[in-house]
Amino acid sequence: MPLRLIFMGTPDFAVPTLLGLVAHGHEIAAVYTRVPKPGGRGMKLQPTPVEVEARRLGIPVITPKTLKTAQALEQFRAHGADAAVVVAYGMILPQAILDAPKLGCFNLHASLLPRWRGAAPINRAIMAGDAETGVMVMKMDAGLDTGDVAMAERIAISDTMTAADLHDALAPLGADLMARAMAALARGALQLTKQSGEGVTYAAKIDKAEARIDWTKPAHQVLRHLHGLSPFPGAWCEMPLDGQPARVKILRCAPAEGLGAPGAVLDDHLTVACGDGAIRILELQRAGKAPMKSAEFLRGTPLRAPMRLA
Repeated sequence: MPLRLIFMGTPDFAVPTLLGLVAHGHEIAAVYTRVPKPGGRGMKLQPTPVEVEARRLGIPVITPKTLKTAQALEQFRAHGADAAVVVAYGMILPQAILDAPKLGCFNLHASLLPRWRGAAPINRAIMAGDAETGVMVMKMDAGLDTGDVAMAERIAISDTMTAADLHDALAPLGADLMARAMAALARGALQLTKQSGEGVTYAAKIDKAEARIDWTKPAHQVLRHLHGLSPFPGAWCEMPLDGQPARVKILRCAPAEGLGAPGAVLDDHLTVACGDGAIRILELQRAGKAPMKSAEFLRGTPLRAPMRLA
């Protein structure tokens, strides 16, 4: 039996779940998403990816600046939804909103809770060197990702994965998981398990101040740091270009062999020494330029030993 749902989401990550729920026959009474922000040329207001898809599907879109008013609660209740599905919405739901749908509000979270509760679980899992992560469907409560868990799927994190790669792998996995969860909810068969109080970690929002590369760290830590911040905000270092230090983002790298002072360029293939071991830069981006492969970069900007990256 299909459910009448409110969908709440904002970025690209949420779009596959919205499309999956529609494809499985659920009625989407309304889509809640964030207010459009200025961007692009001319700084025109840009609707969120979820709003774009919702309007394409003919679903009513609501962009409240707050959910804490009596008016917002009344409007939310008026949809008569069985449940709400929340995917990277970006706004805290007050208790009155959580209590409004008769079957509750269900969140798709991109980690294996209770590890990496919070805003940036994909980035933090990579940066911490985790071997695996996943997606979970959780019945929401007033805490920060503390609700009871219904379903989960796991995925391995390889050293080749960037945050973009992991995002793109988890989004469809999560969409399928939420569709199965809503099917079970409709049958009255969705089982909930209380989260463990052990192993709790928090995925703090990424601060641009932590994006500078520390070449004194071991190579594996440097690699995971670079990949966890790729493509945004992008881990960066300074390279000696045209006689001046220039900021360059490193978007993708691989383990390499070599020894030298941290930050030293060891060969003409962009192998760089770390505190222990080395990495080879595979993809990078100069300020104001498009990302490029290292071979393409080196054709126009040769970097050879004994140059040093800072």
